[in-house]
Amino acid sequence: MANQVTIQFQADRTLREDCDKIFASMGIDLNTALKMFMERARQERGLPFPVALPLNHNHHMTQAEARAAIESARKEAESAPEMSLEEINAEIRAARLERKVGN
Repeated sequence: MANQVTIQFQADRTLREDCDKIFASMGIDLNTALKMFMERARQERGLPFPVALPLNHNHHMTQAEARAAIESARKEAESAPEMSLEEINAEIRAARLERKVGN
């Protein structure tokens, strides 16, 4: 666990809340579910579920648009704050305590 990284992304509040409830009912938190998703993606060497474009799609991303999107994501990731292992563990303990107190 010495080589931990922080991954940040934005999601719709309702999506987050709905997923929190679903995963809590399964006895896991969102971070654990996302780690499970990533591990499964690594095992599958791709998304762990089928993905297809809609049949009626009118817009194709150009190579330039794709490169710009990737570059934007890289710049955003560079500015993300790093968390120490102690901070990560403290966040996990707090989430577990909050879940325990909530039940």
